[in-house]
Amino acid sequence: MINRINMIGVTVMSSKIENVIGEIEDYLADCKAMPFSSTKICVEKDRIDSLVSELRLKIPDEIKEYQKKRQKLDNSRDAILNDAKTQAENMVKAAQIHTEELINEHEIMQRAYEQANKVIDDATAEAQRIMDSATEDANNIRMGAIQYTDDMLSNLEMIINHAIDSNKTRYETLMESLNKSLNIVMSNRNELRPEENTQYAEQTLADSVKEVMDDDGPTDEE
Repeated sequence: MINRINMIGVTVMSSKIENVIGEIEDYLADCKAMPFSSTKICVEKDRIDSLVSELRLKIPDEIKEYQKKRQKLDNSRDAILNDAKTQAENMVKAAQIHTEELINEHEIMQRAYEQANKVIDDATAEAQRIMDSATEDANNIRMGAIQYTDDMLSNLEMIINHAIDSNKTRYETLMESLNKSLNIVMSNRNELRPEENTQYAEQTLADSVKEVMDDDGPTDEE
């Protein structure tokens, strides 16, 4: 745009000078040729001097006007350039500030994500540790309960076996003693009544054995 304005100023100045030159050319073209010459003409000295003086006056004025316009254009150009430079610098600064803000926001978000992930990881690890500890405690309690129950059952088994062995020995001794007594009684009665006494003694021995077993049975269970 500045170049276009410069060209307009130059064109205006040139047109004024060209007008004066055109007048000179037109005047020379209207002058009559000298007798017996095709290259020389007759001119009015005053007219030529006037046109040349006008041309001389136009040139400095046009140059000064051009310089003024050029100065104004230069000032305008400098103002436009300075304004454009200022706007560009402001845009760059704004972009830098925005970029720094984005970077800061990204760093803040990154740190927030890292802290959140750390909290989640720590909570997950702690929950797993609690679950593992609870599982281990439950297994220990279960194994302890099983061991305790097994010990109790083992002791009960020993008591029952001991009771069985003790009662077995006692009953065997009792049966042996009763058999001896029965044999003596039967022998004595046979001497008196051989047939009747034998049946009676056998029945009496069977009843005695049953009574002894009935009496000892509840005691063993207790």
